[in-house]
Amino acid sequence: MNQRGGAERVFAHIARAYPEAPIYTALFDESAVGEFIDGERVRASWLAHLPGVNRYFRTLAPLYPGVFERFDLREYDTIVSSTTAWAKGVRFAAGAKHVCYINTVSRFAFAYDAYVDGNAVRSLAQPLVKRLVEWDRVAAMRPTAYIANSRNVADRIKRYYGRDSYVLHCPVDVDRFALGPGSGDYAFVASRLLSYKRIDLAIRACALVKMPLLIAGTGPAEAALRRLARGSGATLLGYVPDAQLNQLMGDARVVIVPGEEDFGLVPLEAAATGRPVIAYRGGGALETVRDGETGRFFDAQTPEALAAALRDFAPEDYDPAVLRAHAEQFAPAAFIARFQHIVEEVRP
Repeated sequence: MNQRGGAERVFAHIARAYPEAPIYTALFDESAVGEFIDGERVRASWLAHLPGVNRYFRTLAPLYPGVFERFDLREYDTIVSSTTAWAKGVRFAAGAKHVCYINTVSRFAFAYDAYVDGNAVRSLAQPLVKRLVEWDRVAAMRPTAYIANSRNVADRIKRYYGRDSYVLHCPVDVDRFALGPGSGDYAFVASRLLSYKRIDLAIRACALVKMPLLIAGTGPAEAALRRLARGSGATLLGYVPDAQLNQLMGDARVVIVPGEEDFGLVPLEAAATGRPVIAYRGGGALETVRDGETGRFFDAQTPEALAAALRDFAPEDYDPAVLRAHAEQFAPAAFIARFQHIVEEVRP
């Protein structure tokens, strides 16, 4: 819990559903997520006390399995977790129940080449990642029940772990957004800067159609993307506060989702500002974008395919009121009520 991303925002709603419960996590950066989570509730691991850990936390992957397995949860009869990899591996008392909200199957287990950047690094990391994959398969058997954030992820859980799961789409903080005028001449991307997010496609496609592109977000791919963006008409904005994000998204001509998302909050956040999206036809976007109503798809992850979609795109064809109503179907209250119902169904 040391970044401001979609998974952290979703977990904040889960935490609010159980306000008396302590929160166990490997890392906690109050300056990043203190707005979402009361630090008094947090019991962070020893890793959180390492100097500068939030700058190099991705390199600590081999340590996270042990960190989560060593949390002492024996006093609890119900454990609720939210994870993309590690928290599903916690140990708990016999007879207790663990309900795991899972954002994806561990990416190093099913998409290794996208998870690890660079051919040389992939080669060196392979033995280590093989051990993590072995741990992941064992850990995946521990939760009593899974709640997947999308049908896309539920299918992935079944394929890789052999487990069934409930499906509960992520909530969207619709009240954080207001309808925008869409008066800007630019395309917009909001994303963690990771290679599998395919921000490079958006940069290249917008250069082909000579459309300015604004990119909000940070991450390990930032340096490479800044090099790619030179002279292209794309601008990397780095971290953008929520109020500014609302304004930039609401003024955009179109919001682009170029990668295959597990679920992907951005199409719904864009809809909350009344702005349509162009998204890759795959993954979670198939569950959050209504083709021709809240946005459109492109079918191949190539700059040319995305550029063709941008050329043909007419934002005036989309009704901001319809977009906003679509986003409001994913408001947090319904998510919390359904989540609590599932937990009660599973627990003793």
